[in-house]
Amino acid sequence: MHLLAKETSMFNEISVYETTQLYGKIGKYRYLQFSDHAIQGAMDMKKPSRILLEYPRAIIHLMEINNNSFNKVFMIGHGIGTIAGNYPEKLFTIAEMDNQVVELSKRYFGYPYDNVIIGDGRHTLSIQPANALDYVVLDAFTPKGTPIHLVTKDFFIMVMSKLTSQGMVILNLTGTIKNDRLINAVHTTLKETVSVVLAFALPGGDETDVRNIILIGSNRTVEFRQYDMAGFQEIELGEGHVIWDRVNT
Repeated sequence: MHLLAKETSMFNEISVYETTQLYGKIGKYRYLQFSDHAIQGAMDMKKPSRILLEYPRAIIHLMEINNNSFNKVFMIGHGIGTIAGNYPEKLFTIAEMDNQVVELSKRYFGYPYDNVIIGDGRHTLSIQPANALDYVVLDAFTPKGTPIHLVTKDFFIMVMSKLTSQGMVILNLTGTIKNDRLINAVHTTLKETVSVVLAFALPGGDETDVRNIILIGSNRTVEFRQYDMAGFQEIELGEGHVIWDRVNT
């Protein structure tokens, strides 16, 4: 493993590494991670267009099968720009708090677009036109996890006002599939806002193992094909409390 860059911003300690082995696979890989060692994006240097991580592959499948003609997407959280970079012909707007994440994505991962707005994702989404977006994708992490102001009922109500009537919101979270107070609360809060919510996680390991959990919410039926979900399987989450903005608690 070879360290290519290490920077400390206002929000994160960010490192870029190259390695010949990633998740047990041999090759030539480059990845970006934060101080908690969680990988925020990875690239196969021999085939840069290949999407390595399971969760963006699953999100891409959900987007394509539920609306194969989607055009406008708002993302919160940039990483190395994997999902937006897969769709050069689509209109992506990305909100990212950390300018150094964006600069590293361009310098070491070749992200080519100028569609990233530096600033808080909730504020940036709030000034977007109403009923205009096909998808809102939340993939935002700090060393403490997903920012809580991005998973409140107030936030989800605002998200739905920005989506078309057929639009969907997709969240990439990290947590456990059993007895995770925050994951259950986010799931319950989203269900308070939309009529359909599905949850997915990778199988295996102990139920207390932390893993990526994908939630998708909409006011219409959500479709998916299991064999295209990159190993993610539908799960049942427990009931939790509803998360409100602090001014309402």
